[in-house]
Amino acid sequence: PADATITLFFLCSLPSVPADASNPDSVVVSVLNISATRGSQAVLPCKSYRMVWTQDRLNDRQRVVHWDVYSTYYGDNKMERLCDMYSAGDQRVYSSYNQGRILMPQNAFTDGNFSLVIKDVAESDAGVYSCNLHHHYCHLYETVKIQLDITKKAKAAKEYWDGEKAVIVALEGSTVMLPCVNRNHIWTERHSEEEQQVVHWDRQPPGVPHDRADRLIDLYASGERRSYGPLFIRQKMNITDTAFALGDFSLRISELENADEGTYSCHLHHHYCGLHERRIYQVFVTEPVREKKVVNLTTHNNAPAVDPNVVRGHNVINVIIPESRIHFFQQLGYVLATLLLFIVLLIIVVFITRKRRQRGYEYNVKKYGEKDVNLKEFTVDTTDLTQYRNEDIRLDYKNNILKEKAEQARSFPAKNIDLDKDFRKEYCK
Repeated sequence: PADATITLFFLCSLPSVPADASNPDSVVVSVLNISATRGSQAVLPCKSYRMVWTQDRLNDRQRVVHWDVYSTYYGDNKMERLCDMYSAGDQRVYSSYNQGRILMPQNAFTDGNFSLVIKDVAESDAGVYSCNLHHHYCHLYETVKIQLDITKKAKAAKEYWDGEKAVIVALEGSTVMLPCVNRNHIWTERHSEEEQQVVHWDRQPPGVPHDRADRLIDLYASGERRSYGPLFIRQKMNITDTAFALGDFSLRISELENADEGTYSCHLHHHYCGLHERRIYQVFVTEPVREKKVVNLTTHNNAPAVDPNVVRGHNVINVIIPESRIHFFQQLGYVLATLLLFIVLLIIVVFITRKRRQRGYEYNVKKYGEKDVNLKEFTVDTTDLTQYRNEDIRLDYKNNILKEKAEQARSFPAKNIDLDKDFRKEYCK
C-alpha cells in the first residue's frame, strides 16, 4: 500500500534467524521490515508459484527429461534437442539420424537413471551435452552437463572432471553412456492426490520467543481453512480465497493498531515437492502525520464598490488551528497538583501541632488540677537555725576528715583532764 514502507534484508543476515521448530528443514528465503501508519492496512507479501495447485489431467505429464547438445562440428554453434521423455509416456527422438542410435532407459522415472546411451559415436557427436530434468508441477529444474570428445586412439579414451563438468573422451565407433542419475523421490514417484500443500501464518508479539508464537491461519490446498485467536483478530487478518490458484498467500492486516506490532512468519510446505520455505516480517506501527490546517484569505480595509455583475466569494480570515492543546493542559495539571500537595502537607502539619498541644495541656491539668497546693499550710520551725546564723562557714577544708573534726570541736568543747590529780592524792595520804 501507499502508506506502508517495506525494507528488504539480504540473505547474508539470515544465520541469526532462528530455525523453524515445527519443521527443521524449513529454509528462510527472505526477511522484511514493514512499517505502516496506525489505522491503515498492511500487506505482508508471501508469494510462491511452486505452491500453485494444478491438477494435471494428462496422465501425469508433469515430469519430463530431455537431452540437448551444443556442437561446433558444423560451425553453426547452436543448441539441438536430441530426445525427451515424459514420466507417463514413451521417449521421443527428434532426428531420424539418431533413431535407434541414442536412447534412455525405459524405466528412467522409476529407477532414477536418465543416462543417455550413444551407439557408434562419430566425430560429429562431439560437444557439450545437457541432461535437463523438469517438474512442472513442483516448478523444479535441474541440469547436468557433460562434455563428449572423440578420439581415434584407444589409449586416449578417459574420463575426468575439469572443475565445472564431467569430460568423457570416447573412442570413435564405440558405445558411450553419458551419466545422469537422480533418485530423489520427486523424480521417481508419481504424484499422489492425497499429498497436500499447506500454508500457515504465525505471529510473535515483542519479547516472545519463536517457539511460543501464536498461530493465526492454516490454509490447505484442498480448500480447508482454519483461523485461530479471538474473533476480531480473525476478521482483521485474512488471506484471499484464490491463494493456491495464484500462488499469492499474502497476509492483509486491516486497521492497524500498536498491539499488532511483532514478528510475523509465512510458512510454505509442499511435502510432495520437498518445498519448505519461510518468510519473516518485522511489523512496526507508526503514528499518522497530522497536517496543520491553514486557511489563507486576505481582507482589505477599503473594499471596492460592489459590482452586481460579479459574484464574490466568502470573506475568510487567516486562522491557524493549533495541532493540540494537550501540552498546555499537562503543564497546568502539574502546577495544580503541586499546589494541592503543598496545601495537604500544610494541613497535616497544623493538625499534628494542635494535637500535641492539647495533649500537653491535658497532662498539666491532670498533674496539678486535682489538688491546690497552699504554702500557708506548711510551717517551718527556724529556731534551731539561729545558732548557726553567726557560724563562720569555712570552705577551705582539705578533706572531709578535717571538716568532721572541726564540727566535733565546735559541738563538744574540750575538757581539761588532770592526770596527776589522783597521783597527788595517793601520795599525800
